[in-house]
Amino acid sequence: MRLVLFLSILMSTVVAAEKKLPEFFKRTKTNITNPFEMRDPFKRKAVKLKSTSTKDYKLDKTIFSNLPTLDGVPLDQIKITGVILGDERRAIAKIASEQEGAGAAGDIQTYIIKEGMKLGFNQAEVKAILPGGIVLVEKIKNVYDQEEYIETIMPVTVE
Repeated sequence: MRLVLFLSILMSTVVAAEKKLPEFFKRTKTNITNPFEMRDPFKRKAVKLKSTSTKDYKLDKTIFSNLPTLDGVPLDQIKITGVILGDERRAIAKIASEQEGAGAAGDIQTYIIKEGMKLGFNQAEVKAILPGGIVLVEKIKNVYDQEEYIETIMPVTVE
């Protein structure tokens, strides 16, 4: 009984909808052959941003930069004085001198350390920059002439 009532209401609305359409809509045709190939109107178009220039230039796996580096400095002379957290983590370091109190304020050089940089004589790579310091991994050869990886944690020092 309910099904018959539902079908009769449905048929009456379909017939009424066909009669109420203006003549303009009845004679129009669409040119859409496959609606699944159309762009989704609710998605944004992909916008390609212009790349910003950096100060590093790569050529044949060599990095040329105008920033000072810590390549030839032993790890025990490097002091981490601060950490910048965020999307691009950075650490601020300085070289410890033998006469810390004797030097003038202009003699102190600070360096910016990024993840992936190489430091020291053994080319220790900066693997992580954490709120408490940085994690370095260096490859050395042990007494059996096998390669080993040594992790070093350099904490943030307060002066």
